[in-house]
Amino acid sequence: MDRGLDNGAEAVVIGGMVLDVNATPSTATNRGTTAPGKIRYALGGVARNIAECMSKLGAKPYMISAVGFDLAGNMLLEPWRAAGLSVEGIRRSKDIETATVCIVFDGGGELAAAVASVESIITYTSPNEDELIAMANALSSSDKFLPVQRDGKSARTSIKSLFERLKPAIWVLLEEGIKVVLVTLGPHGVFLCFKAVDGIKKHDPSKNSPFSFSRKLYEAVNVSFPPDRILGTPKSKGNYYVAVHFPALPASVVTLVGAGDCLVGGMLASVCVGLDIMQSVAVGMAAAKGAVETESTVPVEYQLARIADDAGAIYSEAKVIYCESKL
Repeated sequence: MDRGLDNGAEAVVIGGMVLDVNATPSTATNRGTTAPGKIRYALGGVARNIAECMSKLGAKPYMISAVGFDLAGNMLLEPWRAAGLSVEGIRRSKDIETATVCIVFDGGGELAAAVASVESIITYTSPNEDELIAMANALSSSDKFLPVQRDGKSARTSIKSLFERLKPAIWVLLEEGIKVVLVTLGPHGVFLCFKAVDGIKKHDPSKNSPFSFSRKLYEAVNVSFPPDRILGTPKSKGNYYVAVHFPALPASVVTLVGAGDCLVGGMLASVCVGLDIMQSVAVGMAAAKGAVETESTVPVEYQLARIADDAGAIYSEAKVIYCESKL
């Protein structure tokens, strides 16, 4: 959403601000018993994480959410204010209990179980494979879409085969009005899928302040990997369906919590500074890589050079796996 400011587009992020209670056992767990380990509090919530990631990449998101006057609410808002982010859109009420989520990890840092009550609706959606299937079944009021069963074929063949199996579910979301579907595939990267009419509109980068992180991000990305390499500039009129596979870079994984949120945050921040959709996904994946390599849900800070280098490496390996014109 462009709020008419002179420093570029500004995103409005609507959703939950959540206090995460992360529990990581140090030994194998058994049902009905208590295991030793570590418990850590983290600032979370998909929308909050996205907004924080965007702010650290130079954007100025306007957050709309609600928290209570409780301990969790204080823990969420104090660092938010300290970072200079707006609290105008964040409602506080004594009748609200701030959302708190308990997350239990396994020994490898993967999510083992969690209890949450936060829901969100977005124009851009980034489900994993299981979430995609659930969304497609909900939108089609059926259970015809089933989880994908992996085969033992080569990596290249399995990626193509995986897309063909997920394509009917992806198309359901696109036909229901979602503009961009970003299917996360874990270590296999993401599928970027969209139905476009004469291309996807970009924001005007000239509105970015010349000394801002946003301007530097825009310039660094365009120097490292110019737009239109992957898809080119479509010449035909009418609708067309596009799917692009972006591979993931190797990472030294500390925790996977926050990776998906930073993927979306990095992508939206890039769209807001005027980068095209392909460049923006590459930056989002670079931001997600930074998240998995730190204990924080969102890294304390992002280094521009590293983001540009990682995004360039991802962008160079991205390939169109489906493109069909619908005249």
